[in-house]
Amino acid sequence: MVTPLDPTSLAFLFAENRAMPMHVGGLQLFAKPEGAGRSYSRDMYSQLREVEEIAPLFLRRPHRSAATAGQWVWETDDLFDIDYHVRHSGLPKPGRIRELLELCSRLHSTRLARERPLWEATLIEGLRDGRMALHTKMHHALVDGVAASRLVQSTLSTDPDERDMPAPWSAANRTRRPPKQEEPGTSLAEVPIEALRTAFGISAEAAGMPSAFVRTLARGLKNDTSAISLYAPQTIFNQKITGSRRFAAQDWPIERMKAVGKATGTTLNDVVLAMCSGALRSYLLEQDALPDRPLVAMVPVGLNAKKVHQASADGGNAVGSVMVQLGTDLADPADRLASIHRSMQDGKQALSSMTPAQIIAMTAVGLAPAIVTPMLRMHNILRPPFNVIISNVPGPKETQYFNGARLDGLYPLSIPIHGMALNITCTSYDGDMGFGVTGCRRTVPRLQRILTHLDDELASLEKAAGV
Repeated sequence: MVTPLDPTSLAFLFAENRAMPMHVGGLQLFAKPEGAGRSYSRDMYSQLREVEEIAPLFLRRPHRSAATAGQWVWETDDLFDIDYHVRHSGLPKPGRIRELLELCSRLHSTRLARERPLWEATLIEGLRDGRMALHTKMHHALVDGVAASRLVQSTLSTDPDERDMPAPWSAANRTRRPPKQEEPGTSLAEVPIEALRTAFGISAEAAGMPSAFVRTLARGLKNDTSAISLYAPQTIFNQKITGSRRFAAQDWPIERMKAVGKATGTTLNDVVLAMCSGALRSYLLEQDALPDRPLVAMVPVGLNAKKVHQASADGGNAVGSVMVQLGTDLADPADRLASIHRSMQDGKQALSSMTPAQIIAMTAVGLAPAIVTPMLRMHNILRPPFNVIISNVPGPKETQYFNGARLDGLYPLSIPIHGMALNITCTSYDGDMGFGVTGCRRTVPRLQRILTHLDDELASLEKAAGV
């Protein structure tokens, strides 16, 4: 079957080069079931390979030729080789999390071959605590980050005794449903992909867009929180990158963050942003590279549609983005949290005056410089409109299992681009918030230090909040 690529998929293919692989990824940590033998990892690898029928999505590869009149199309790979796409790897001793993250960094640095379907999965063993891991990556032209995460999660179960569960790429997986999320229906990380679709063809539904744009632009010119940023300071994150990646990941109990939020009258997302703000401030101070003005983060947000102007009566969610001032110029963690809370409130209030279609259209305008600039190779000419993307993606609320193996951790890997060398994506799972920090290895030196600063900042926020 041959299907033309939509403009968004084409954009991700055109933007990709050696320095900017355009795939998203995920890391899952699994604990073996009680009584598992020495061959358990090998048996699981065999089970992931021995799939009777591959789902059509995982057989797609991009192709163009004279027969397609030079047009890029998706075609089914008749030479599909499961051994190329599903791999087995072992960690060197001592088998710490450090070695695991180093391997994931290397896996995330290499481009997916366009001659084949644009995905890979690697089962990893050799952790000294006996656990194993699954690293997956899929091209953003094939699927967005949230959808990729849900494809993997759709294989999981809350039943530790369930067996014969299909691999994510199995056609038998079609009938399964992803586990219940923290906030069903709020796909926050889908904002960039939806905005890009809108940027290539803003819908006629965005009626009233000129007046909404004028209001938003006016806020941007005054350096107020808005869907458009015009005042992001220059940082070491906002320069040309290489294809080498560094990935760091860790999780913290959500209850700790909620306790800070309750004591200070802020939200969980505010606390997550405050942790990132303090961590980035400390990191840049170490590099002697902290700007005088506050860093600006693009933050996807979900709004209850009933609170959005001219929203439909049946409710739902309107998803957009806010350019949040992170308060990195403030030394006190309580002041940073308060500043972020005000910034988020102002941004949500600005979005609430628009229709859902206008929100997506406005997000497209705000994101366009960050997306189109690297695609047109103009990163040496135009400055980025914001410094970092920070996303918070809801994940499963209950403990999950795959063929008896307990899922212990869930961490997203994202896409750095020219002018945006660092990306922080969080995923909630079973009472914890997993932070996945992805960056250019050369542009963001000693990136793993950000994890230490995140931990320190949560402790500082707790002290400031009196919890």
